Amino acid sequence: MIDGTKKDDEFAGRLTFLSVMFTLIITILIARVAYMQIYDGEYYANLAEGNRIRIIPTVAPRGTFYDRNGQLLVTNRPGFTVSLLPLTEPISPEVIQRVSRLLNVPVEEIQRRIDIHYSFDPIRVKQDVTPDIVSIIEERKADYRGVIIEVQPIRNYILNQEGAHTFGYVSEISEYELEQKKDSGYKPGDIVGQFGLEKVYDKEIRGVNGGEQVEVDVNGKPVQILGKKEPTPGYDLVLTIDRDLQVAAEKAVDEILKEIGAHAAAAVVLNPQNGEVLAMVSRPAFDPNLFAHGISTKDWNAINNNPYHPMDNKTITGEYPPGSTFKIVTGTAALSAGVVTPEEQIYDSGTHWLIPKGNAGGEVLGWLNFHEALAHSDNVYFYEMGNRLGVERLEHYAQLFGLGKETGIDLPYESPGLADWQEYKMEVYGEEWYLSETFDAAIGQGFNLVTPLQDAMFNGEIAANGKRFKPHLVKRIVTQDGDLIREFQPELLSDLTEQGVSMEVIKLVQNGLREVTVTGTAARSFAGFPYPIAGKTGTAENSQGRDHGWFVAYAPFDNPCISLAVVVEQGGYGASSAVPIGRKILEAAFEIMNKRGPF
Repeated sequence: MIDGTKKDDEFAGRLTFLSVMFTLIITILIARVAYMQIYDGEYYANLAEGNRIRIIPTVAPRGTFYDRNGQLLVTNRPGFTVSLLPLTEPISPEVIQRVSRLLNVPVEEIQRRIDIHYSFDPIRVKQDVTPDIVSIIEERKADYRGVIIEVQPIRNYILNQEGAHTFGYVSEISEYELEQKKDSGYKPGDIVGQFGLEKVYDKEIRGVNGGEQVEVDVNGKPVQILGKKEPTPGYDLVLTIDRDLQVAAEKAVDEILKEIGAHAAAAVVLNPQNGEVLAMVSRPAFDPNLFAHGISTKDWNAINNNPYHPMDNKTITGEYPPGSTFKIVTGTAALSAGVVTPEEQIYDSGTHWLIPKGNAGGEVLGWLNFHEALAHSDNVYFYEMGNRLGVERLEHYAQLFGLGKETGIDLPYESPGLADWQEYKMEVYGEEWYLSETFDAAIGQGFNLVTPLQDAMFNGEIAANGKRFKPHLVKRIVTQDGDLIREFQPELLSDLTEQGVSMEVIKLVQNGLREVTVTGTAARSFAGFPYPIAGKTGTAENSQGRDHGWFVAYAPFDNPCISLAVVVEQGGYGASSAVPIGRKILEAAFEIMNKRGPF
């Protein structure tokens, strides 16, 4: 009996202890819940809210490009983008495999995009997909958890290949660019300008992204939009380009290249009175629309393996001997330095009397004064000008015309050309300069190199009575509503009349260039042309094949608003390759001016 009572007491004690412990635990839990509710309630409410609220960004449309008359050049169109949005959990390997097969994008590429992603932004896998892909994803959402379809603005280059090197193209930012621009607000998946004006003015035209505040369910599926911030479109660019002249220039180049069997050329048209570029053509070209939604391997290989380099903007990166177009510089230098008078007669016997260098085809032109020599592009006469000037003065005048350095045009990757020939030869070859090389330089050969834009500009300096303006492609930056953000004014870079070249000399050169199209090397091509123009043909020797053909011109002769330069790679004589292109461009320009007035 005593033992039973003892056992009952032990059991009662244990029960009491357990009751006390249970009561204590419950009290602690209640106290903790009360603490969390009263003191940390707002904190945990925000955490819970964050688990079901996500911000999905909306891409801002890039600014539109207009020509000088308000005609559309580059705009945007809506397109479907397949993106990954891991709202509540990582994207499963199975879903990644399905997306890879559906979009024909390697699993490794999708995983790489996931790995470099560091925000809640959508991970964009493929842009501008077809409607059938959109339908598959929308109809089988259970198989594509975390996959969304975004409607994004896709860049639309209305003229396709035409103007491609000027307008440029856009594509997704690379990892290298992200590293270079890590403090500039760029993120993986951003679309940025990679070339041309798209690259130079990317900051102004890319806009500010908006976004949606979206509530999602436990599966990460959006159930309602709680808030929305509209994206701010980028600023628009009003260009100096004339769309009609650009199209006509492209057509002219293509027609003549096909006719003569050449494959590469460049043409530049600008207003010498203010530096506005009216048209730029580089051939071969590429379609920038291919890059806007991710270029395929097939298309990239077709561009990259083309031996004539479609991605090069030959108007500003191509460096060529200027050939006889450089006689504009040599003639200006000789008259200004007083080593020759306009009336002095120099005898052309077929070769120069100091060094046996002569005219193309062995021509003998006899006694010539300055106008006759320039009009007929006589080599022997200009060899003698180089002989009398010397290489130092010839280099000096080339540099006065702005040669040997970038023009400063608002395009990337411009080449400087070459006008410090002696220094270059010594630096590269370790050799002294010879008189025969001065002869070569005087007629635009040898180490003498210019870009087509530079050629158009030094021709334009004569047209504009010695003034050289900085070339530019943008007239205004404006908002979508047309409010002015910035206007670009003509920028005078130099004036030959302030550098020792008199107006009398400039007039003499102008009259000589007029004779080129009336009685000289371009007279046959411009027979019956109804408007007065001035110009100069050129043929540049090419060690890699046929000669390059050149033509520069300005018009109208009495009040020029056009200066153009055309080069045809391996086109042979300039009179038969570049001049026909120049004539077609000038015909189109005068037709436009008759409708709208001067540029």
